[in-house]
Amino acid sequence: MGKKNSEKKEKVSDGKIKIAFFDAKDYDVASFEEANPDGKFVIKYFETKLNEDTVKLAKGYDAVCVFVNDNVNDKVISALKKRGVKLVALRCAGFNNVDVQAAKDNLGVVRVPAYSPYAVAEHAMALLLTSIRRIHKAYIRTKDFNFSLNGMMGFDLHGKTVGVVGTGKIGRVFIDICRGFGMNVIAYDKFPAKDSDIEYVDLKDIWERSDIISFHCPLTEDTYHLVDEKSIKHMKKGVVLINTSRGALIDAEALLEGIRERKIGAACLDVYEEEADVFFEDRSGHILGDDILARLISMPNVIVTSHQAFLTKEALTNIAHTTLANIEEYLANGKCENEVK
Repeated sequence: MGKKNSEKKEKVSDGKIKIAFFDAKDYDVASFEEANPDGKFVIKYFETKLNEDTVKLAKGYDAVCVFVNDNVNDKVISALKKRGVKLVALRCAGFNNVDVQAAKDNLGVVRVPAYSPYAVAEHAMALLLTSIRRIHKAYIRTKDFNFSLNGMMGFDLHGKTVGVVGTGKIGRVFIDICRGFGMNVIAYDKFPAKDSDIEYVDLKDIWERSDIISFHCPLTEDTYHLVDEKSIKHMKKGVVLINTSRGALIDAEALLEGIRERKIGAACLDVYEEEADVFFEDRSGHILGDDILARLISMPNVIVTSHQAFLTKEALTNIAHTTLANIEEYLANGKCENEVK
């Protein structure tokens, strides 16, 4: 009994914050270790995702650090509280994978609202340019010394209309990039940016007027399957869709059908609604069990990247520093500027 008490006192007196870090990748470890040079935080990195089966690993830690595909549902939150965890720290902006209502009055939830809007917006444009100028195909061809231009024709971005859904920091950076290409920009946001020169329209106008549509909004009840069979019918023939936000904004089955019917000209996806068991892992030696994703990837006019839009040195540095600051602030004061309410 005395030994347990002394161990408890030692843990309290060392003044260090203990963090259980889930779904850890090499780049996560590198950026968080760099942001923790004095060892103020004791971080245990787990490769596994946080869910009902793995929550027991969090016992004795002050906080858990989670990412987009960790499952922080009501049962996980209850189990975290029982194990002494006081805080869920998201190292991302979105929090749709956390049951915020269940967390209320049980433990805190903090996030990183802005790490690098440039990283995501630039990746969205990179996907668009790669798709419409067939750069990915040219790369493969010239590797085989095939210099034919057959089937490589694209189209100018200049003068085209782009519809931007969501005009937070990322959406506005993407708008600036599009304007640099001489594109006409229209946008939709439930909460329009004040004192901006953005032309806001309703969603029906976005569908009907846009040559290209890019999504930069959070996943909520209102935005779930924003793109579905009904909305696709209103879109221009040959429309290009870009999603670097959350996968479930787009109904994958409806997207696949829209591509088959030649209604959708191209899709550029950095996210996918059933990505949790696929993305961030090497599946090259396995048969992909998700038939819809397999068929989408097989389409010549679909580009899929594995949720990598955030992955820049600058973004990772900001994520690490902000996450650790959030944890320290919340545990010291019981509140935090970046707390999810």
